[in-house]
Amino acid sequence: MSSPSQLPEVAWHISSFSPDGGPSCVEAGPLLDGSGRIAVRHSRHANGPVIVYTRAEWDAFLAGVRAAEFDF
Repeated sequence: MSSPSQLPEVAWHISSFSPDGGPSCVEAGPLLDGSGRIAVRHSRHANGPVIVYTRAEWDAFLAGVRAAEFDF
C-alpha cells in the first residue's frame, strides 16, 4: 500500500457504476510514469491509502470480474 504523496501522478477515473458521481465509490487509474501499473483508492478518502497493481494483476482482476468470479 502507498500513500498519495509516494506515487507519481495518477489519471484517476471514478467507476461508471457509482450512483452519486463518486463520493462513495472506488477510483482507479494508470500511473503516469509509463510503468503500466494501476492505482486504486476509495474516492471518499482521496488522501488515504492507495493500492498499486501491476498491469498483469489488474488484467487478471478484470478477467475475473467479466467471468463473474466475484459475484457473491
